[in-house]
Amino acid sequence: MGEFELIRHYFAAAPCAQPSDSVALGIGDDCALLAVPAGEHLAISTDTLVNGVHFPDAADPFLLGQRALAVAASDLAAMGATPIGFTLALTLPQVSEDWLKPFAEGLNRMAGHCQMRLIGGDTTRGPLCLTVTVFGSVPAGQALTRSGAKPGELLCVGGELGNAAGALPLVLGERFTDAGTAAPLLAHYWSPSPQLPLGIALRGKATAAMDISDGLLADCGHIALASGVALEIDQAALPLSAPLQAFLGRDGACTAALTGGDDYVLVFSLPAEHLDALQGTGWPISVIGRVVEGQGVTLRDGQGQDITPNIRGYQHFRETP
Repeated sequence: MGEFELIRHYFAAAPCAQPSDSVALGIGDDCALLAVPAGEHLAISTDTLVNGVHFPDAADPFLLGQRALAVAASDLAAMGATPIGFTLALTLPQVSEDWLKPFAEGLNRMAGHCQMRLIGGDTTRGPLCLTVTVFGSVPAGQALTRSGAKPGELLCVGGELGNAAGALPLVLGERFTDAGTAAPLLAHYWSPSPQLPLGIALRGKATAAMDISDGLLADCGHIALASGVALEIDQAALPLSAPLQAFLGRDGACTAALTGGDDYVLVFSLPAEHLDALQGTGWPISVIGRVVEGQGVTLRDGQGQDITPNIRGYQHFRETP
């Protein structure tokens, strides 16, 4: 099967590749054409997943298709953007229907969940690698950025933390547990749900935001640096799931939440007057700390003591001693 036949068979005919109001021209030409509403900005982000780095060799292709799009779409949620579409650059060692069919089905499933259209991409031969570029729109002046947090505001997250990091030893086959404990952790790892509606709800309310991909402490560090403030996190306030604590214990669950990454939950600064209204509409928002004068990120225990660990999250190019 050649490149263009592969695209037509597995991707161009998929439900997620059909026209929409926001996609004036999709797959089939040299470029896609997007219809961005007047008065809105185009939000763009790219994520790459590499075999053996971001997922194991034997990853289920259906689950991988879901995950590849979800982690990219989460960046749109972090900006408060409404999703429009995405491109897929797919590098394959070989053409295998047994792999491509479920991969395309998983990709289409997540595209439907996120209400996004596949608008183009590329296919090449080589080691398995997936690059997804997502496009969204946000009203001018309403995009959530990392740089607006102010002292006196609350530090919040949009859901439970650490589940994906807790699932990693299960994904890698390093540990095992009962199905009731494993299932919700694995579901969070393979099928993260980008918090797109929450991002939109935070427009005009949150002063800074991002999605947690490299660990809470590391990603909060980006907000602190961009905003020129300090963030204090209360360890006791971390929202931890019962399965995660059953699997790793309380201390292990805290470590997973703080440094594990792959949560794809929003972390944001919020003036206190907006909290009740947001929680009242059903968003699973937890207050985990505060914005203060200073710089950096500090983790505090129940007595207010500084217990910040040295390792704060995942880095692709961590320097070794």
